[in-house]
Amino acid sequence: MNGVTGRMGYRQHLLRSILAIREQGGLDLGGGEALWPEPVLVGRREHALREIAERHGLTEWSTDLDAVLADDTIDIYFDAQVTSARVEAIKKAIAAGKHIYTEKPTAADLDGALELARLARDAGIRHGVVQDKIFLPGLLKLKRLIDGGFFGEILSVRGEFGYWVFEGDWQDPQRPSWNYRSEDGGGITVDMFPHWEYVLHELFGRVTTVQAHITTHIPQRWDEQGKPYAATADDAAYGIFELDGGAVAQINSSWTVRVNRDELVEFQVDGTHGSAVAGLRRCRVQHRSATPKPVWNPDLPATESFRDQWQEVPDNAEFDNGFKAQWELFLRHVALGEAYHWDLLAGARGVQLAELGLRSSAEGRRFEVPELSL
Repeated sequence: MNGVTGRMGYRQHLLRSILAIREQGGLDLGGGEALWPEPVLVGRREHALREIAERHGLTEWSTDLDAVLADDTIDIYFDAQVTSARVEAIKKAIAAGKHIYTEKPTAADLDGALELARLARDAGIRHGVVQDKIFLPGLLKLKRLIDGGFFGEILSVRGEFGYWVFEGDWQDPQRPSWNYRSEDGGGITVDMFPHWEYVLHELFGRVTTVQAHITTHIPQRWDEQGKPYAATADDAAYGIFELDGGAVAQINSSWTVRVNRDELVEFQVDGTHGSAVAGLRRCRVQHRSATPKPVWNPDLPATESFRDQWQEVPDNAEFDNGFKAQWELFLRHVALGEAYHWDLLAGARGVQLAELGLRSSAEGRRFEVPELSL
């Protein structure tokens, strides 16, 4: 597990996924068998690795990636490093015959992402890319509605994501400074467009065109040492995506927006038979039979609460941590050969969409999104 000293690698992948699987007695494979994951922590900061290992009673950690990859007892290489370091590390892991599981984006550009997918295919290894949003309770409820035909014909998807990330001069920022330097692989487009690609692809249909406006609203921020630096990466991206089947998606992503919604990300889906608003955990619906008839009258105050006219979708199930749920599927894929389609080619689609979004904004054009193949 390379990159577990970072916030996401530690909290979601080590603590809430791998260690959580161990705490439940391993992953039940059926027939009385259980898979017991043994994490080997890898990173550049020896003191941080040692501290994490001691905190959780782990014994295996190293700052020498090459030595770890040479260990024949290790089956899987997981990468949660900064994007700029990811490609070369995964290439080494593929060459060492390891199965690959990685955070996204898988590479800084489409050529690099496709190269990884081809190398993995040719090596005959199993590979997967983290696509956590589709395992969240709110989007699982949304998928339940889609599969049940609730919407009729889906017409449009509207997404709002983001929050105010403090600049760092008078309050500590919530995100590391490299996120705001393009030379270090930062930028909200390369971060979030890969998420939107798989959310749209999995729930509504393949993205066929993209048109985007991408900008840096705050040109100067302060780093972890309190020193000012130029923010060379984008901090807001406004995208319009046409989907296979005719629906249109509009998704705003911003680290310069103050939240006036129920959750940090929300998707409104409108169809001929009904609509839904889904967030990380909640999902609310309004069927056409219960849709009110608002009348536009700017001379009078609103007499009804529009939010109160929506119905909550019940859980009807227990939802596990989304990262853990996907880890379990990937481990079953490696151990049992069960089907798994969130692979490095799927990861390349996300990189492709981010690349085309940046190009769209730079050139002021709408671009078709070609289907990828190896």
